[in-house]
Amino acid sequence: MRVCVIDGRGGGLGSRLVAGLQSELGLAHSIVALGTNTVAAAAMKQAGATQVGVGPRAIADTLPTVDVIVTSLNLVLSGAMLGEVTPEIVHAILGARATKVLLPLNRARVEIVGAGADTLEVLITQSLSRVRALVGSVRPA
Repeated sequence: MRVCVIDGRGGGLGSRLVAGLQSELGLAHSIVALGTNTVAAAAMKQAGATQVGVGPRAIADTLPTVDVIVTSLNLVLSGAMLGEVTPEIVHAILGARATKVLLPLNRARVEIVGAGADTLEVLITQSLSRVRALVGSVRPA
């Protein structure tokens, strides 16, 4: 399977997700990192992503090829992350056939009813567990 992590700004969340996915999934699955900027992409590459892309065009071109997308809720809110999230990025993510695992980070002051106020560590752990379950439910062809 191809698992994609998308992040922006400094890539701190994305790099932690990439490292965690490598630990959870091993080398049997490809981890693709897409950054809204070069700093985020470089951080995820350093964390061990097998493929890296930068910007809205790379995001739009790559998402049709992945099975799971892991990112923050902010990446589906146009204008979020100090304007780094463009309408094109939102459209590409929401239009992708991949399963989307979104961390409900609340920096844009959007509240998700039913989502607790968990710490970032708890959200990352829950996301990694969900991706592991999704990847484990797919039988090799």
